[in-house]
Amino acid sequence: MNAIEAAFPNLADSGYSVTSPSSKEYNCIAWAADDPVRWWWPDPYGLKYCPARAPRQLTLEAFIAAFAESGYVVCDSAELEAGFEKVAIYLGLDGTPKHAARQLSNGHWSSKLGQSEDIEHHTLEGLSGSAYGVSAQFLKRPIQTGKAKKSRRG
Repeated sequence: MNAIEAAFPNLADSGYSVTSPSSKEYNCIAWAADDPVRWWWPDPYGLKYCPARAPRQLTLEAFIAAFAESGYVVCDSAELEAGFEKVAIYLGLDGTPKHAARQLSNGHWSSKLGQSEDIEHHTLEGLSGSAYGVSAQFLKRPIQTGKAKKSRRG
C-alpha cells in the first residue's frame, strides 16, 4: 500500500492513477477551478487567493460563491452531462469544505491531493473518508474552450 492508498483506502478498490507530480503552487480548490498557478483558500487574512466577490469564510456558501465567479451554478447531480463540466465539493463531518474535484470528459474525476500529486479517480467515493469527508455539493458550467477558457486565468 502506498501513501495515497493509506490516506484514501477507498481509492484502491475504485481505481485511480497519478497524473502529475507534487506541487505546492496550487491546491485542490484551484485545480477544480482550472487554475493551476495559485492556491485558492478563503483565509480571512488574504494570504491565499480568493475570488473578489466570494466571502473569506470556510463555509459551503463561500465556496459556491468562489466557483460562481468562474461561471459555475449549483446542480443536483454528479452525473456526466453533455456540454457541461462539473465540480464536486467535499464536506467534512463538521460541515466545512475540505476538498473539491473536477469531472473529466470521460466521467472520471481529477483531484489535487493537498501539496501532493494530482490524480484521476474513477469515483467520488474513492476520496470519501476522514480526510475529506464526502462529496456533498455539485456545481456545473458550460464547457469553455479556447480564448474564453484562457481569459479566466488572468
